[in-house]
This record gives sequence, structure tokens and C-alpha cells, in this order.
Amino acid sequence: MESCPCGSGMDFSTCCEPFLSGTAHAPTAEALMRSRYSAYVKSSITYLTNTLVPEERATFSPKAAKEWADAAEWKGLEIVKAKGSESDQKGEVEFIARYRLNGEDQEHHELSTFKKLAGRWYFVKGKILNLLPEDIQISRSGPCVCGSGKKYKRCCGAKK
Repeated sequence: MESCPCGSGMDFSTCCEPFLSGTAHAPTAEALMRSRYSAYVKSSITYLTNTLVPEERATFSPKAAKEWADAAEWKGLEIVKAKGSESDQKGEVEFIARYRLNGEDQEHHELSTFKKLAGRWYFVKGKILNLLPEDIQISRSGPCVCGSGKKYKRCCGAKK
């Protein structure tokens, strides 16, 4: 028995694994968020791509997402609040993902938006809520610190 990385307290085989394997689809925005966190822990980059809203896939970098997922030591997921039930078409999940990277403990605090298309939930975008430590070096052409798999300049570093 393996505990699910998403922190639900359930066994991985009955929690997020059916979503990652494609045998089931996340019924709520929160379930999708939890399964996407588990996908980072398990380095299931295909799942991350497939659960990204189609119009954002062209700018997603599976290579950058895999590098980040593999480099991080995942410590846990905290859901702060969630909206998006089985009957809703839109959802939001505020969460804190904890991990260790390059010997430093990190917290990724994000408000993610989701939408349902043809009965399936998809990740649309995320807004980082915490400030980055001053000593983190960010390259505009490098992977975004939020873990989206996009280049920083096309994600959190995009001029709005």
C-alpha cells in the first residue's frame, strides 16, 4: 500500500493513480489539482500535458516540467480552499506545494483556475501568491518557477 502523494490520506491506487493512468477522470477541480501534484511527484508529464486546457498546450514545455519534477523532493500538498464541484463548469483551487530544491525548502503558493470541457476538468492557469526568495536566480528563457512547464517569460514573467 502506497499513500497518495496528494495528501488525501487515501491509497495511491484508489486516489490519483486512476487519473494518472487514464482509467478515470478527476470529478472536481480539487481532484484534478491533487492529481496534477501527484503527477509532478511521479514525473507523469504526459498527464500534465493532457490535463492542461488545449489552448495552452503549445506553450507548455514537457522537458522543463520533467526537469523541475525530477529535481524537486516533494514534501506535501496543502489545499487552502477549493471551488469547482462535479456540477460546476469553472473552478479555483488555492494550494501550497512544499518541496526541496537545490538543498532549500520551498513553498509554492498558487491560485489555479480550472474549467470543464466536454465533461472533463482542465487546468487553465495559475497565479503565484507567494514572493520568491531574493536569492533565487530566474532566467527569462528558463523554466518558470511555478512548475507550469512554460518558459518564465511566457508564464509568471509575462508582461501583463
